[in-house]
Amino acid sequence: MESALDPHTALALLQWQVELGVTETILDAPLDRYALPETAPRPPAQAAADPRRPAMPAPPPKAPEVDPAQEAVRAARAVGSLDALRTALAEFEHCELKRGARNLVFADGVPGARVMIIGEAPGRDEDREGRPFVGRAGQLLDRMLAAIGLSRSESVYITNVLPWRPPQNRDPLPVEIGMMKPFLERHVALAKPEVLVLMGNISCETVLGRRGITRLRGQWTQAMGLPVLPMFHPAYLLRQPQMKRQAWADLLELQAKLRES
Repeated sequence: MESALDPHTALALLQWQVELGVTETILDAPLDRYALPETAPRPPAQAAADPRRPAMPAPPPKAPEVDPAQEAVRAARAVGSLDALRTALAEFEHCELKRGARNLVFADGVPGARVMIIGEAPGRDEDREGRPFVGRAGQLLDRMLAAIGLSRSESVYITNVLPWRPPQNRDPLPVEIGMMKPFLERHVALAKPEVLVLMGNISCETVLGRRGITRLRGQWTQAMGLPVLPMFHPAYLLRQPQMKRQAWADLLELQAKLRES
């Protein structure tokens, strides 16, 4: 058996450990780890639940995430009339624009008319009255239609891509357009027009998937199974009155198309 260390050696070893960074001992007495059992003791078994103690309620199931675009498709397909479509739009809660708008702007004019005009989004006046094209742009539209013998009271049906006004009249966001497009497609199917007139870039982007109204205007194309004529939006004509000559040419194109059929 080895002899105990002399005090000077023990003190030197202790100082050496301090220099290595040892600041405290772990145990008060030496531990012979070679004498420990080879397997660690198992943790004690969990106590059985007390039957008198009420069980903890299970956490509520996580609500499934909703895809607003798919909800719009389902809601639009489920309706069979224009009145039902208006109700479905009024009850649709997934578009944030609804929370900041005063009124749902659904449509105006004569359902079933030969001509259906699709505008962009409601403005302040439309939001206040709940009808599309009632401000200065709407008054200009009425004069344009009257020039070729049409009117919203007898021969034209009007709606917008969006039924609610965007804040500060900003352009609609792609997610908003995508969410409302199923309702617009169902709207056209239920109204059953012979011709669609798209007024402005937003309408062309939604229905045709293209922008650039100065290139698209006046050129007949097909969409939603119908002849489609892009035109300048009346609000644009108010800002750019020199473009009214082109707008008049487009109106004559529309008049000629209606006379053919």
